[in-house]
Amino acid sequence: MNILEKKVISFDDIILVPQYSRITSRSEIDTSTTINYKNNKIELKIPIISSPMSTVTEAHMCNAIRSLGGLGIIHRYNSIDFQAKLLSFVNDDKVKSAAIGVSGDFKERLSALVEKGLKIVCIDVAHGDHVLVREAIEYIRNEYEELFIIAGNVATADGYKRLSEWGANAVRTSVGSGSICTTRIQTGHGIPTLNAVIQCYEAKKSILDDGGIPAYIIADGGIKNSGDIVKSIAAGADFVMLGSMLSGTKETPGKIILNNEGKKIKRYNGMASKVAQKNWKGSYSSIEGVSSYVPYKGTISKVVNEIMSNVRSGMSYSGVTSIKELREESIAVIQTSSSHLEGNPHIFNRR
Repeated sequence: MNILEKKVISFDDIILVPQYSRITSRSEIDTSTTINYKNNKIELKIPIISSPMSTVTEAHMCNAIRSLGGLGIIHRYNSIDFQAKLLSFVNDDKVKSAAIGVSGDFKERLSALVEKGLKIVCIDVAHGDHVLVREAIEYIRNEYEELFIIAGNVATADGYKRLSEWGANAVRTSVGSGSICTTRIQTGHGIPTLNAVIQCYEAKKSILDDGGIPAYIIADGGIKNSGDIVKSIAAGADFVMLGSMLSGTKETPGKIILNNEGKKIKRYNGMASKVAQKNWKGSYSSIEGVSSYVPYKGTISKVVNEIMSNVRSGMSYSGVTSIKELREESIAVIQTSSSHLEGNPHIFNRR
């Protein structure tokens, strides 16, 4: 085993430094970004993408998150006909987005989705730095040149470079960081999201310096709060992909149920969990996730508006008014575990 003499860092290992600010109102802060590819432009008012998970994103979520300025990707853990039907219910033709795999019926699934107006395809696999992902990207580029391709997940600069070279327009970063992911425990592999974003952003800058067109960076996994979103963007992410933070909302698939205490809850499944695999294909193999219940949170608009209010506040602490400025002008320092602990509410810890 080759041991690299480097430490990896996660969200709790850094803190952003407050800087001088001229911002007098959060309304001055612009969180929008534009997806440019070929002759197409997609304007997003917020840098949030809802994760293609069976308990997070179907048509209802896609329409709701789009109305708020974000993007939703319909999960692939269903039949081809059902996924195509869900896609047909997405209101905005410019952002019809559905996930696919890289084996089995993925070509037939992709064809059916394209017939329903697919514009953005997400190659949704746990290990994106893989020969089957390369072959899938090449197939899509040859057969459906007009599609915007999201691929991943990768955890390294080299992985990001490879996916960009293969033809991906956007790359999801990190392995084993999700709130209901057990990949690191089951396989011994993984890299924290923040570390992966930092590496991928360095690779992105080198591609730009060489005159190339790099892929967008999507921070995906381990994002627990709005502060982690601010840190992701400051580190180089163009977008964040959220699962747990959007789970339990009215627009997620699944019924609202009452627990033993009479409180409203909804199911939230890791896609590699035993429950999700059995629901999807009737059996399970490698288990790299868990299934749980989360409190019912109300509407997605309530949740996202609160998240984005905090993100704008975070940007104001760095004195910046745009995502681009946040990446270029933010300053971070490594913090100790004691520093991290001090930053959490601790009044109840007093003795």
